[in-house]
This record gives sequence, structure tokens and C-alpha cells, in this order.
Amino acid sequence: MVMSFESAARQIAMAIAFCAVAAPALAQTETHAALQAVNSVGASTWNGSFPFTLRGVLLCNPDEMLDATPQFLPWANGANQYRMGGEWQVAFQAVDPGDRGGTMCWMGQNYGNQPWIHESDLSYDNEAWVREVLRLSFDPSSLRQYRAGDLIEVTARQALFYGGKRNINEGHDIDPAFDFNIRLVTPNYGLPAPEVITLADVMLPGGSADDPASWPAIFDPTRATGGEHYQGMRVRLNNLTLVTTNGWNPTNSWAMRRCTVTDNEGRFFWLRHPRFSLGAAPAGRFDAVGIFNQESGSGSQGTNGYELFVQQVIPQEPPVLGIANTVALSWPVSGAAYQLESRADVNSTEWSAVTNRPAEIEGRNTVLVPPAPDPHQVYRLRKTN
Repeated sequence: MVMSFESAARQIAMAIAFCAVAAPALAQTETHAALQAVNSVGASTWNGSFPFTLRGVLLCNPDEMLDATPQFLPWANGANQYRMGGEWQVAFQAVDPGDRGGTMCWMGQNYGNQPWIHESDLSYDNEAWVREVLRLSFDPSSLRQYRAGDLIEVTARQALFYGGKRNINEGHDIDPAFDFNIRLVTPNYGLPAPEVITLADVMLPGGSADDPASWPAIFDPTRATGGEHYQGMRVRLNNLTLVTTNGWNPTNSWAMRRCTVTDNEGRFFWLRHPRFSLGAAPAGRFDAVGIFNQESGSGSQGTNGYELFVQQVIPQEPPVLGIANTVALSWPVSGAAYQLESRADVNSTEWSAVTNRPAEIEGRNTVLVPPAPDPHQVYRLRKTN
């Protein structure tokens, strides 16, 4: 989806015009915590109303998660069923006092290819889709492209539950009345510090590495612990080892960018690779920083399917034990004070103070000094009082 700046600006201006028509006179303020509240089976309990506004810090750039390249595909009597073409998604995290969690914003091109819609005219054609992507990727006031670390405000007119979380979206409807909008509040506000966790915080031991359905997740409907506590937030997941690496590829589709990791204590988990390179797959233990996500694959339950959308890999380098030859010099502890001195030339009369401070070990003042280049280094004690 390559175009000149002038062309992009024209498209954004057209998109802003659509925005102005659809903009509400008044929208209530919502929190991430309330929007993402769930019941005992992980299904949404949110009962608010539209439109609403939601604030937070953007955790990713607009092109990190999904491929928004326009690809209109007609329904064609079901030949393109479920083929969504271009898709767009970002995540943003709560920053307001008393709020916690994060929310995804998602939009797709070919809504008409969903079997319950099955109508080509209810998908975006390529030109309309480009306008929508530009409208949500650039601030309408400054034409500045949104980027990770920006503080934004989203106005939502639809929000559907799927995969264990409530997503802000268009309700699979191209009518501008269901558009969501993004407003830049503070550019370069700054990413939140990642919360540091291990797999023990979100998963239980058990299951088979090759059967994700058998991995026991820690699910807490109060969202005080387990995966729900971190959903939609920036975290650092420590002490991981890759079990599979086939998904470690930025050019794969969203579904094929998943790898299995373990903590080597019987727990397994998904990592999802971004659309940019993270380098070669780590061969040893590592930590991963990214967005804690959930993809339960269901519209009626959300007790499993937790994963980390990875944005940074931090290899765990084992500590290097330093071993060096040293000379140990010692003398009895007494009331008198002495200065340890040295000279390299036996025939010299010039002495230099050894500045290493002595440590008392078993009643003796002891100094460790590295061996001198000249093996004939000479030491003496000079009484100073």
C-alpha cells in the first residue's frame, strides 16, 4: 500500500470528512477495566452503552500486528468465505488512575465474506479500505502517523467480545455510523514500564508441548491474578526457551506467527512474532517484552488462549566467572600502621605505594595484587607511625 505523501494527505482529508459526519455530540468515558470485565467462563460482562471514549498509551505501531494491504475479495457464492483481505489492529494500555488493563482495536476489509453476512457490497473495496486505514493510522489534526508510546483517545461505537476480550471494532459493518476514531492526546507520551512476570504467574505445569489445548492457564474472573491480570498490557516474560521455531518469521500470516515456549518447569505458552524482524530465533534462554494478549478462539468463553505478542527479545547471557592470577601479600595485624610499597627494579631506590586497601583475614592484613609484567617485582612494608 505505497502512495505519495500528497496522495495520502488527500485520502486522510477525505477520511476526516467521513469522521466529521459520524462524530457523536456526546460520548461517555469508559475504563479498560470495566470494558474487559468477565464472568466465571471468561465471557464479557460489560453492559455499557455507545458511544464511549477510552484513553491509553499506544503499545505498537499500526503495522506491527496485521497486514493492512488492500485485497478485496468478493463473496462469490462462498468461494472466499472467511477471507478477510486487509486487516488492521493496535493495542493501547490504561494510564488513568484506578484503571488497569488494555484493549485491542481491530478492523477488517472483507466483512461480506463472513457466512452470516455473505454479501460483497458489505465489504470495503480497495480504495475505501485505504481511506479507512489512513483514517486510523494518522492523527486527523496534524496528519502525524500514530506510533508506539503516543497517548491516544479512542471513540467507540461498537465493541464485540471474541477470543477472551472485548475488542473495539466496527461490528463487521462498513456503515460510517459504526466507525471508531482515534485522537492524539500527547505525542511521544512514553511506553509504560513492562510488568515483569514468569510463566508461573499465568500458567500451571502440565499438558503436552504439542497440544496447546492441554496447557492449564491460570484464569481468575476477578482479574486479580493469572492471565486476566495482564491482558492487554506490556509485560516482560522471563526465563523462556523455544520449543518450536516454525513461526519465528515476520513474513508469515498472523495465524502462522506462533511459537511454543517453556520455562523448563513443565509450563508451555504461545509467543506470537511481529511483522518486523526480531533476529534469529534464540537458541538458549531469553526474556521477551511485548503485549500480553488472549486468543481463546471463542465468542462465548475466555479461560485460555493467553499469549505474548513479542516486540523485543533479551537473551539471558550466563555470568562469566573471572579467574586471574594474583599475588597475595599479608602481614600481622598490629597497632602500628604500615604502607605497602613496591618497585620493579631491584636496584632502584624509588618506591611506589600499593593503593589496594588491605582486608583483615584471620588476623592478617591481606592485599591481592595482579602479577606485575616484570617477575622481579619487589615489595616492602614502610612504617608510617
